[in-house]
Amino acid sequence: MPIRKSNHYRSVLVVIAILCGISVSAVAQSPRDETPTQSTTGAISGRVVNENGQPLPNVSVSLRGSQPLFQPRMTTTDSEGNFQVAGLDPVLYGILAFTPAYITPPRDPDSPANYYRVGDTVTVNLIKGGVITGSVQSPNGEPVVQVGVRAVMVRDANAQAPRYMGFQTQKTTDDRGIYRLYGLPPGTYVVSTGGRGTFSSSFDPYDTDAPTYAPSSPRDTAAEITVRAGEEISSVDIRYRGESGRTVSGFVTGALDPNSTFSSNVTLVQTINRVPMSSGFAFQPSGSKGYVFYGIADGDYDLVAQSSISTGDVALSEPRRISVKGADITGIELVVKPLSSITGRVALEKSEAAECKNKRQPLFSETLVVARRNDKDPPKDQPRSFSFYGSQGSPTKAGEFQLRNLAPGKYNIGVRFFARYWYLRSIARDALAAATSAAKPKTVKRTDLARDGLDLKFGERQRDVTFTLTEGAASIRGTIKLGAGEAVPPKLYVHLIPAEKENAEDVLRFFADEVQADGTFALNNLPPGRYWTVVRIAGADESHLETRVRAPGETGLRTQIRGAAEAAKTELEFKPCQNVSDYLLPLRAPIPAASKESATTP
Repeated sequence: MPIRKSNHYRSVLVVIAILCGISVSAVAQSPRDETPTQSTTGAISGRVVNENGQPLPNVSVSLRGSQPLFQPRMTTTDSEGNFQVAGLDPVLYGILAFTPAYITPPRDPDSPANYYRVGDTVTVNLIKGGVITGSVQSPNGEPVVQVGVRAVMVRDANAQAPRYMGFQTQKTTDDRGIYRLYGLPPGTYVVSTGGRGTFSSSFDPYDTDAPTYAPSSPRDTAAEITVRAGEEISSVDIRYRGESGRTVSGFVTGALDPNSTFSSNVTLVQTINRVPMSSGFAFQPSGSKGYVFYGIADGDYDLVAQSSISTGDVALSEPRRISVKGADITGIELVVKPLSSITGRVALEKSEAAECKNKRQPLFSETLVVARRNDKDPPKDQPRSFSFYGSQGSPTKAGEFQLRNLAPGKYNIGVRFFARYWYLRSIARDALAAATSAAKPKTVKRTDLARDGLDLKFGERQRDVTFTLTEGAASIRGTIKLGAGEAVPPKLYVHLIPAEKENAEDVLRFFADEVQADGTFALNNLPPGRYWTVVRIAGADESHLETRVRAPGETGLRTQIRGAAEAAKTELEFKPCQNVSDYLLPLRAPIPAASKESATTP
């Protein structure tokens, strides 16, 4: 790929990563059985199958390591859908599989991304995407040839607005004016043509036109098309309006690097009913005077600019709201500011308990430190596309880490690690507290970041954050004891709540696991001690309780669960490195989900 073009596209991808956020878990992972020694290199193998469990041959498989600047490892499945990548270092790997017309099944945006280690065997599931097809015709009925047609998701398969910027795809019409959009995740879409598309890399005669939505409408009266996995929706025809769009232009200022060869890029997003729909990217090349968007229809938009700095850091502007009404808009200044960072270390504490001897400790290369912006309810005037930011990274061999390019906001931070007999004891930040008088020495103030989270401002450098992992973790595997004719209710969770008074407010001692259809559950990486246990049905608006029960701002949820657990009076006690298996937990009457009001902090 040519250098100049790759710079532009790399900048675009950085914006997409920032806008979409990073969906990761901030808790320990349940590993396979560990041995004290670990090979230095190895392989990850697996199989790619379709929704019916049938193997998919000739699928491209990419392994992306968690370490910075890791070059992806690529392979292709054989005739039986099998793949293997050998010679891998012991780091965490994300796995992507791609074959035309297939997609990864949609998942809860709050659920953790899956990571794998050397020695793992993986089954990758793909499903057939949906299809929307039709034609584009001019007002006099002639085919419109080689015009871009795009579909933007406005609701997912659960009829919910996309948490982040909705899925988009674009194809061009053929010489008959026919288009075919395939590989669509299940959901509801609007389809448009004309105007410069989000990922368009060439110019055509329709770039300066305002988009026309199916059937022949502006955005606010566009038809909505619902498609399921593997389903084809045909005859979604568009009568092209051919209306000239407006231009939006301005300039980027602020923390620009005069020596950078990278462009500043600007994202323009139209948000309707709080659903972000990317309308395009524009660039301000280094040393130039500004940026410009063409083919913009009337409506409200948000602009944000991003620039790269020679240090590898990113500068970002705050979103700027504009309203396009019948005229061009010029002179929009976007001021970029350096983003924030968090630095610190991961500390390991060994146990003296005899039961914990010769247990494998966590590898820093298989550890992820995670920061995710906590925006459950973004402001009404702020699109979700600008509301979620996050970062993650692995510590060095000395346990030191750095998370860079974090946008302003309140963050939940945590760590993912793989070690059966270890647990996360604390997340803290040490800082020198101001003395009350010059005669008194400065004291060290410790902040509980697991409970309080971390507030970041533009350009802020948060240092001395310490994650302490301690040896001695216990685990439990069990089954819900059902009566005759009983079945496991949907969204049934088992919770562990600290029973000791001194640990009552320790959020790292709250655990949850969703009960499987066969009634089994498992909780791992448990600090030794006493716990109350209770069974609870999650509410319709609750997702991924495994991490939510620990999140700052969920004090009400924890209080509600604690009250029911104390009333149930089912107590467990774990010794260091104890593994409890085949535990039977009576179903009784599971406590209902908390209301949205009672499950959050007032």
